[in-house]
Amino acid sequence: MKTNAKNDFTFALESPHTPAFIFEILRDVMQWWTGLYGEQIEGSSGNLHDEFTFSAGGGMHNTTQRVIELIPDRKIVWQVTAANLTFLDDPAEWKDTTFGFTLSDDGGKTKVIFTHHGLVPGIQCYPQCTSAWTAYLENLARQLS
Repeated sequence: MKTNAKNDFTFALESPHTPAFIFEILRDVMQWWTGLYGEQIEGSSGNLHDEFTFSAGGGMHNTTQRVIELIPDRKIVWQVTAANLTFLDDPAEWKDTTFGFTLSDDGGKTKVIFTHHGLVPGIQCYPQCTSAWTAYLENLARQLS
């Protein structure tokens, strides 16, 4: 885990797979954002303007996301359009944040960078949410190794 200049949560990994192969996995959030907290995902996540809902932790985390940027084999970004994180004082803390992936060729490997813009130190969710993102992204890294 590391943070960028704005302190947005960022996670980087490398994979021997091609950007095209990885991009197809990332477009389907059910392939990488599941398996830890009883997640339920409904909707679509891989085409521009697609929307999906994500629920986890027995209803403690409920969000709706929309694809707002899509560059095949290079970048996908979702905007959180609704948030109800019941374990926070402000359950809508994630609303209007964005998260996604950029992919680039890096000497025969693919560099994958995940950034959640708006998930920064100082907000209540930061410790728990970065821990959860790290767990999901470490699973993704193993899947892509």
